[in-house]
Amino acid sequence: MAPTRPLALVTGGSSGIGYELAAELARRGHDVAVSGQSERVHEAASSLRELGVDAFPLQADAATYEGVEAFWTFVADLGRPLNVACLNVGVGVGGAFADTDLDDELRMIAINCAGTVHMAKRVVRAMLAQGPDQGDRRILVVSSTSATTPTPYEPVYGPTKAFGFSFAESIREELREEGITVTALLPGATDSEFHHRAGMGDTRFGDNSWKNDRTQVARQGIDAVMAGDDHVVGGDEATQQRVVENRRMSEPEKAARQGALARPSR
Repeated sequence: MAPTRPLALVTGGSSGIGYELAAELARRGHDVAVSGQSERVHEAASSLRELGVDAFPLQADAATYEGVEAFWTFVADLGRPLNVACLNVGVGVGGAFADTDLDDELRMIAINCAGTVHMAKRVVRAMLAQGPDQGDRRILVVSSTSATTPTPYEPVYGPTKAFGFSFAESIREELREEGITVTALLPGATDSEFHHRAGMGDTRFGDNSWKNDRTQVARQGIDAVMAGDDHVVGGDEATQQRVVENRRMSEPEKAARQGALARPSR
């Protein structure tokens, strides 16, 4: 008997916002395919199955062409229409540009920019080919509120997220008449392992106690993609207000404010 539940994919779905996106989709009746760099992706899939859906995990390196392609092939080989795609995988590198490692930053660009484009190319062409008769076709691109400000002490990360935001808005317009919706999610600082992995444990961002709840951020993202919104800021009222202020402030003002938060203490 053919599956009756819609299928969603989530890149970077083993932890953090990505896992919560997958869980939110599962609670709404979607089977989910999830990718992750570590073996944790299999644990994530087991937890998702407890929500009453099928979950399909693949461990793959999103920094490589082969890793991205492997996950797409894995999803395509399920032989099912793809209804929702959450392009979430992303990493950060913290520190002054003169001090950070070039290889780390090039890997970040490969994941946050090239990997997003690569997976989006596969998803868009597949959704166009399957047509509207196979159900909704929705894409969520996870950017960041960092897309709306200069990001000193994360000087390459912010621009990669600005790329993702602009990319999402651009293909949204191209696909509008095809019935495929594209939504950008711009989370603020969120209670995940992201900043510790980015080497920012000795900054204001190293403390998770004040950050947004990742389950709330994921719910806001899925609400927005299901509504067909062009973008949504993920987080509380203070986070929403900060993005409003970013639209009004000068670039040097925003850079100084962000730099005070992200500057290492040592």
